[in-house]
Amino acid sequence: MANDRRNRAWYGKLDKDGFIHRSWMKNQGFPDHAFDGRPVIGICNTWSELTPCNSGLRELAEGVKRGVWEAGGFPVEFPVMSLGETQMKPTAMLFRNLLAMDVEESIRAYGMDGVVLLGGCDKTTPGQLMGAASVDLPTIVVSSGPMLNGKWQGKDIGSGTDVWKFSEAVRAGEMTLHDFMAAESGMSRSKGVCMTMGTASTMASLVEAMGMSLPTNAALPAVDARRMALAHLTGKRIVEMVEEDLKPSDILTKEAFENAILANAAVGGSTNAVVHLLALAGRVGVDLTLSDFEIGSDVPLLVNCMPSGKYLMEDFCYAGGMPVVLKELSAKLRAAKTVLGGDISAYAEGAECWNRDVIRSFDEPLKPAAGLRVLRGNLAPRGAIVKPSAATDALLEHEAEAYVFESIEDLKANIDRDDLPVTPDTILVLKGCGPKGYPGMPEVGNMPIPAKLVKEGVRDMIRVSDARMSGTAFGTVILHVSPEANDGGTLALVKTGDRIKVSASNGVLELLVSDKELEARRANWQPEPPHYTRGYAKMYIDHVLQADQGADLDFLVGKDTRPVTRESH
Repeated sequence: MANDRRNRAWYGKLDKDGFIHRSWMKNQGFPDHAFDGRPVIGICNTWSELTPCNSGLRELAEGVKRGVWEAGGFPVEFPVMSLGETQMKPTAMLFRNLLAMDVEESIRAYGMDGVVLLGGCDKTTPGQLMGAASVDLPTIVVSSGPMLNGKWQGKDIGSGTDVWKFSEAVRAGEMTLHDFMAAESGMSRSKGVCMTMGTASTMASLVEAMGMSLPTNAALPAVDARRMALAHLTGKRIVEMVEEDLKPSDILTKEAFENAILANAAVGGSTNAVVHLLALAGRVGVDLTLSDFEIGSDVPLLVNCMPSGKYLMEDFCYAGGMPVVLKELSAKLRAAKTVLGGDISAYAEGAECWNRDVIRSFDEPLKPAAGLRVLRGNLAPRGAIVKPSAATDALLEHEAEAYVFESIEDLKANIDRDDLPVTPDTILVLKGCGPKGYPGMPEVGNMPIPAKLVKEGVRDMIRVSDARMSGTAFGTVILHVSPEANDGGTLALVKTGDRIKVSASNGVLELLVSDKELEARRANWQPEPPHYTRGYAKMYIDHVLQADQGADLDFLVGKDTRPVTRESH
């Protein structure tokens, strides 16, 4: 069996090539028996000081290594591009597919038999999974874990969610700039990802619900010793997975994706999960569409975490975490294999809830039917999404005039004008923020409320765009309008004063303008010139798919599991 392992094409040859592969590795002090045919486990690490969410992954890698050695494997850590959500311009999403390419080609080019993905920050988890799935070696995830609860003036505050609230309070004159700045240091008190149910914690939760990590991976705080123990156990398990030849294609089935959709609804997860799951499905050949997300529309909200609730991930962990959620969802979960080899139902065995205000029961939820809703109509013929759990109920059925911002620069220049012709009923529309348009589909869809209305106490309005929004954000925000404006979608044709109809219950997003008028507008429409004309960004603009297809690059869809046969010397 050992002689059949993939790594033998690198380390098993008794010739010049084998000499080169082994000898240069030995300069790190590895002994002969490290190359005796035992499984070589790659530890794919997105650690970076520019990605604060992932700043604890260096330590977790050591835990994984301990487990790999214990199980008789040979661990080798390697770096890949790290995507700091809060630090990168114009948006980390522009580089998710570049990370996926980095991961895929690194796994393919090096002599490993299995891989442990160390990620956490929003785009690192999906980017790593996309890349690994396209090579399809045995793979398992260890997330970096959430930060400890934020603290300020004797109360808990949450990453992102309270930033938006405090920022609006300053604009309204309800909070001083001094207090706003004082909250800054108390919000981020430890290593780890946002401790709200933002995109990072959402993706960690969905990875667990899909069976791609060990149980409890999603919620253990980054600085909790139990996360290091989990890393150790993960290192041990990946060696066993290599022996069993248990690959992502065995785990990431249609049923696993459906479980992720159900779990996303139950935890009040990020809208960003949609584009990430669609892209990942494209890599493994699962036929997943926006319509599939409608299976979560009648799932109640069970997890009382920001931005849909009031608690934070540390509280979610202590209440029982994802195993409790999966137990509550047990009647709806699909049978699906996991990294443990058995069914996902095993993740819920023995789970107990220790705080029913944090994790509600299926019969007494925080909100009923709170899953993401897919909207369609002439304004979004290929779909758009809204998150009812974070929205204002009264605005989910609405018809009003639009006020249009042609670009993010237009919005920033005019949103605080005292004479902006808007009312609380107005529907704000933002163009040019889709995959091609920005480029990269940034998290600007939760546009700020116009300053004149903020001062009147308005805290939510309907906002429509081809952008995304942070998983930590909230409001009646309609996102991912597809096709985007820069790809010639109807969004490009909307004018201030047009009426728009929104009905979340009926899945409708309609521009109330005649077909004849839209045809005339389209005849006079010209696409905006691209923002980049060289390098990766140009390649991205030329090849990126629309949001309803996961915003992957068209030539990366699918996988390539062929062995590498050509040597470098």
